[in-house]
Amino acid sequence: MEMQQLRYVVAVARAGNFSRAAEQCRVAQPSLSQQIQKLEEELGERLFDRRKREVKLTTHGETFLRRAVRILEEVDAAKREATDAQGLLRGTLTIGVLPTIAPYLLPAALAAFTRKFHGVEIVVHEDTTARLLKLAHAYEIDFALASQPIQDEQLEIKELFTEELLLALPPGHPLARKRAASLTDLAGERLIVMKEGHCLGDQVLGFCDRRDAKPIISFRSAQLETVQALVTTGLGISLIPAMAVTGRRPKGPEYRPFQSPQPQRKIVAAWPRQRPPGRAAVAFLKQISGRLVSAGRK
Repeated sequence: MEMQQLRYVVAVARAGNFSRAAEQCRVAQPSLSQQIQKLEEELGERLFDRRKREVKLTTHGETFLRRAVRILEEVDAAKREATDAQGLLRGTLTIGVLPTIAPYLLPAALAAFTRKFHGVEIVVHEDTTARLLKLAHAYEIDFALASQPIQDEQLEIKELFTEELLLALPPGHPLARKRAASLTDLAGERLIVMKEGHCLGDQVLGFCDRRDAKPIISFRSAQLETVQALVTTGLGISLIPAMAVTGRRPKGPEYRPFQSPQPQRKIVAAWPRQRPPGRAAVAFLKQISGRLVSAGRK
């Protein structure tokens, strides 16, 4: 059974005549008649009663016509949706993103994207790196926005930018008098970090360990805003991504850069190699890259 045969059946039923149906379908009448006859042989039932000047649907033909019309309508709708999706007029984009990235990077990028592609629905999943990678492998998200290191040969990794980590200090802290902090300044300080399972906490502690800095872990939290609030109240210091510092309120931590070597994190997009990003995902990643370039972020 072919789609064109279904279209011929519908055309003949509506025209009531093979000749008029053939004209509407822009096909020779013998060809149209032959295709319908071939379909009837395949079904083992006549669809039309042929009369001298007109044709009428048989009882089986009336039942078949209703299904044929529904099938053709669904096919046409699928084609329209595919065309719209290709032009990003509609569709769904599902993004997985770290909680230490989402509230700082996404709002402006999503606003710009939806202004351009307002028909695309966007779903955001915030979770840890391990969970996001599981979602990516299960094809439950189009891509994950995370940070290195990600060691998974089944994933394609695209580096987006490198971000500096800044030292967050309570207002009036002695280290705030310095223009730039050094790793030795962390010795003996009470350090507030993200809880286990959040890669930013592991990155901060790994940076300290590699440089033989020995801060004292005083608090852990699953929320970066909570970490900064704890710093503000004087409960310790922390290392905060630069994106989380932009536009901070006056009443908050004081921030200082580090002398070389500077702690950094690399932000990447990750997706399964067997499932490259669709048009909406590619357009969104370009949107992020474009904003980063215009902002001067490397």
